[in-house]
Amino acid sequence: MTDGLRPRRLLGVGNRGRGDDAVGPIVAERLRPLVPGDVSVHECSGEATTLVELLTGARAAYIVDAAVSSTAAIGTVRRFDVRASPLPPLASGLSTHGLGLADALALARSLETMPAVCLVYVVEGRDFSPGAALSPPVARATEALAVRILDDITETMSEQTGGSHRGTATNRYSD
Repeated sequence: MTDGLRPRRLLGVGNRGRGDDAVGPIVAERLRPLVPGDVSVHECSGEATTLVELLTGARAAYIVDAAVSSTAAIGTVRRFDVRASPLPPLASGLSTHGLGLADALALARSLETMPAVCLVYVVEGRDFSPGAALSPPVARATEALAVRILDDITETMSEQTGGSHRGTATNRYSD
């Protein structure tokens, strides 16, 4: 399959029923009607083998997930170019999923199925309680994050599979 026919994928990782963990699916839902036709949008729980399946065969992936740390403010969004380098040790320990995103990315890298463009957007959360709503700082971050992802999708639209991506491995921004 030529690169132009390979899909790009937007993955919203998380659980809609667990407060800030819903940020991935919420951002994916918000972007679904706005992304170009070659971008398929998926919501997933964060289970590693499902994520690897979704990464396999894609020419680009844009992944949104929630995280917890003791250092970042709630609603902080961190962007990682994981094609250029693995998730930093701090970020790989932040996911709210057991064997999840960091493991899936490591497996995709070892299987050589990592897309040519693979950007991860990690949103710092606070409340992951069953039935909770998004915390206000996370809810505010979703709009700016959606714009940022659309910008990245537009920018990478014409890149070649082996092309480089702007920016450094980590770009931090918040709402």
